[in-house]
Amino acid sequence: MTTLTTERDPQGVEETAEGRTHRLRWAILGVLGLAQLMVVLDATIVNIALPHAQQSLGFGNAERQWIVTAYALAFGSLLLLGGRLSDLFGRRATLIVGLVGFAGMSAVGGAAVNFDMLVIARAGQGVFGALLAPAALSLLATTFVDPAERGKAFGIFGAIAGGGGAIGLLLGGMLTEWADWRWCLYVNLAIAAIALVGATAFIGKQNSTSRPRLDIPGVVTVSLALFSIVYGFSNAETNGWGDWATIVWLVVGVVLLGVFVWLQSRTAHALLPLRIILDRTRGGSYLVVFITGIGMFGIFLFLTYYLQQNLSFTPIQTGLAFLPMIGALVFSATLSTSVVLPRFGPRWLMTAGMALAAVGMVLLTQLTETSAYASDILPGLIIMGLGIGASMAPAMQGAISGVSGDDAGVASATVNTMQQVGGSVGTALLSTIASSALTSYLADHAPTSKSNAAYVMQVAAVHSYTTAFWWAAGVFALGAVIAGAVVRSGKLPATPEGAAVLA
Repeated sequence: MTTLTTERDPQGVEETAEGRTHRLRWAILGVLGLAQLMVVLDATIVNIALPHAQQSLGFGNAERQWIVTAYALAFGSLLLLGGRLSDLFGRRATLIVGLVGFAGMSAVGGAAVNFDMLVIARAGQGVFGALLAPAALSLLATTFVDPAERGKAFGIFGAIAGGGGAIGLLLGGMLTEWADWRWCLYVNLAIAAIALVGATAFIGKQNSTSRPRLDIPGVVTVSLALFSIVYGFSNAETNGWGDWATIVWLVVGVVLLGVFVWLQSRTAHALLPLRIILDRTRGGSYLVVFITGIGMFGIFLFLTYYLQQNLSFTPIQTGLAFLPMIGALVFSATLSTSVVLPRFGPRWLMTAGMALAAVGMVLLTQLTETSAYASDILPGLIIMGLGIGASMAPAMQGAISGVSGDDAGVASATVNTMQQVGGSVGTALLSTIASSALTSYLADHAPTSKSNAAYVMQVAAVHSYTTAFWWAAGVFALGAVIAGAVVRSGKLPATPEGAAVLA
């Protein structure tokens, strides 16, 4: 439980913490948006810098994946713990600790003198990201309680969550090409500093009157389960689905996840109370976030390869190529959550968004080795941006709708967990599918001479991308079916009384 504090406004008039939070709510949204952007950026911004970091620090191709995997493992496996810690110790305090720690680890990574130092820094970023991401989302939920304003706020926040990966590609390309790969990490210092000043200035303090027990068995079980699942899919990406390590890690992860669910049904201080995920609207929203995470990697991963290898785009041009999708995503997210969601509810909005994203992905399956950006890629990107915005932002709002203030942190963490694990699944699944398609095509279309070997390889690569796009389109279509079948009709439930004052 928390109690309200009183402070004086700029005119010296005493006001409650709730009143101060309401007065500063849009400034708080800016702070939370920066925190979310920093976390999402680091899932992709380092990717473009990897070749330069590899050359600078002298590590091999086999080790390269750990720069990305270390972040994903720490972030994905500790999110639920981070969410519950924000419920127990206060979202403001957790956000501040996360910002400071994330900036510190980014500085260590930017100054890395060898591979081990960089990997440790990336894992540290994941640890502190697991603190600040759920704290930011739960603060958003508890700050905006008016339905109309909440829709606008979640639209902006959802747009950042959905488009941040593409922004990371652009920013990573700019920093790597114009400065140095280390600035892909150092840039977090500036972002975190601005967010930290805003958090201390605008977000009110929380006085906690109780400290519920932390579910230690649940923490250990779910952290190991998520670690095993994320690691298993990461291993599948490099060593294949038949590799014994892939099978063992995934089986262990699924078993531990089952044990976690069993434990949560039998403890009074559950890390993730089952009432949160068993609600149809919240459960369906979590699934939509998970599926969106899978499908979006079909856009960023393979389209990045196509733009650079087939159209000879530079890293900066590649990032700029994704901007129309981000613009469409921002427009769709803000419009859907501020206008459509309050009137009609999330069910058909998320269904239509997922279906629209599938249509956009289908357009990309028509790419050939001679396709052009403006006529063949841009329409699909814009349609997907509209679809993802219409589904992601309402899903994020639906996933934490109707939860009590005491559960807001862990409900928010579950959103981030679904997105992170979905991204790991998508990377491994679609990479494996693309690799198999490439091998199969080359087996059926062996080059007849050295002169056409390069052309056959180029066609095979495009075939592998479009095969992955077809699967990603199917994933989005599945998301539409799930949203229509699982999520309840009608408007979202109101925010429980008192949730707005929990910081």
